[in-house]
Amino acid sequence: MTDSFIIAIDGPAAAGKGTLSRRIAEQYGFHHLDTGLTYRATAKALIDARLPLDDETVAEKMAREVELAGLDRDILSKHEIGEAASKIAVMPAVRRALVEAQRRFSEKAPGAVLDGRDIGTVVCPDAPVKLYVTASPEVRAKRRYDEIIGKGGSADFEAIFEDVKRRDDRDMNRADSPMKPAVDAHLLDTSEMSIEAAFQAAKSFIDAALSRNA
Repeated sequence: MTDSFIIAIDGPAAAGKGTLSRRIAEQYGFHHLDTGLTYRATAKALIDARLPLDDETVAEKMAREVELAGLDRDILSKHEIGEAASKIAVMPAVRRALVEAQRRFSEKAPGAVLDGRDIGTVVCPDAPVKLYVTASPEVRAKRRYDEIIGKGGSADFEAIFEDVKRRDDRDMNRADSPMKPAVDAHLLDTSEMSIEAAFQAAKSFIDAALSRNA
């Protein structure tokens, strides 16, 4: 039994779940984990050690050594690390190792906010609050495009749009822990919703669950 109050937030890339998760964690004084970074950290460790990305045994060993404290979002957000992470994320042994670590993280008191693709369905199926944050592929591609341009980079919208659709297909159709809303998840479509509106909607669900838990 744990004293932690768990908030599980799932959804596709660039739907706004990371921004929303960090804001919720700050609002309630909870710990936050972007579980996608755990896969990226494993991939980076393999790359740094010049190890293959197609050896499940080696990848699992690295996954079990990943330190969840202090995952550097800026470093781990690099495109090549993301590509490598997508290759190891389909390995059942790697997923099992990281899910175990994520569950341990979720037990931190007074509460934890975990965001990813399979939190409400696999990692923390008993979480009292589950949110599924989504947006249309076009909107998500535009957000990613604007973010890159805003940072002074160059980007091709059509290439980003195709990448978003490809990632969705891979995440939704993988055999192990496919991305889908938990049956009891609250759906937040941020296609035409500001982050403030999404936060207020999420807060109402969380406050209601907290009052039931009191």
